[in-house]
Amino acid sequence: MFEAVTSTRNRRLLLNILRVVVSGGLLVWVVATIEIDELLNLVRDAEIGLLALAYVLAVIGLLLRALRWQLLLNAVGVSVQFGRIVYLYFVGQFFSTFLPTGFAGDAMKVLEIGEKVDRAEATGTVIVDRLSGFVSLFLIGAIALPFAGSLVPQELAALIGILAMGVLGGSILLFEGRLLAWITSPLPNALSLSGDGFLGHTYSAIVACGGRAVLRAVAISTLFNLEWMTAIYILAQALHISVSFGHVVLFTPLAVTALLFPFAVSGLGVREGLYVTLYTQPGVDLTSTAATGLGLATFTLDLCNSLIGGVLYLMAGARRIMEKQNDKLE
Repeated sequence: MFEAVTSTRNRRLLLNILRVVVSGGLLVWVVATIEIDELLNLVRDAEIGLLALAYVLAVIGLLLRALRWQLLLNAVGVSVQFGRIVYLYFVGQFFSTFLPTGFAGDAMKVLEIGEKVDRAEATGTVIVDRLSGFVSLFLIGAIALPFAGSLVPQELAALIGILAMGVLGGSILLFEGRLLAWITSPLPNALSLSGDGFLGHTYSAIVACGGRAVLRAVAISTLFNLEWMTAIYILAQALHISVSFGHVVLFTPLAVTALLFPFAVSGLGVREGLYVTLYTQPGVDLTSTAATGLGLATFTLDLCNSLIGGVLYLMAGARRIMEKQNDKLE
């Protein structure tokens, strides 16, 4: 048993090292394509007021996502104070940014939500929380295609449309509940979505959210995604980078999807490389440096929330230590 645990730890260590290497390698490749002096000029000439506005929007966006998760928790009968959920979202952002895995923040939210909350229910609502964001994001992209499709090559427009249909179709299949449960019913109990194991309980929580709560979550996600796209557009204006809001709307779903790439730390390198690919194509015509600058600026939106989360987590840890010390003295 000890050997099995050691082997698992070694695999995780190697995977984390791989993520760091991949992110580092991609960043080196991106940096090799840009002019450092031009990038520094972008930063030096940035309009501070617009940057501050973008960061304020990023914080408001986090509050909207916290509200979305609370709605889903309430739908399955779980009551958690909004302040606690906001705290968990900030802390989750910190772990997602600084740990070499894209789902560390989700795991921390589930682990820290409270002992009285069933882990499977919390996990199910976190999955729906994430998925509602993707559904909304690609719906926005698909709706924008008829109006802004001329801004991108036909192949890219087709890719956005295909991904939108795939996300929507997969979501309907997931929320429908009965078909996936029936398909997985022959599997062992631990792997069956209709069983009474952890996966079964988690899937029950996903289905239990109900259509009304899911639609409300998608509505909140739509507001958040439009706000997030606005923040990216404002960042571009702050850096004097000439892009249209239509480009931001069409490219953001692809950029967010790429961030699910499992072998990168917080999407570093992947995001910037994709921005260079998308924003330097004919019709957009940014330089590699400007596209990279916009990608790095977008990363700082999450980074600011992450730093707030780190401070909150540190303060909470210090408070728990002090409480334990006081209990010992008593």
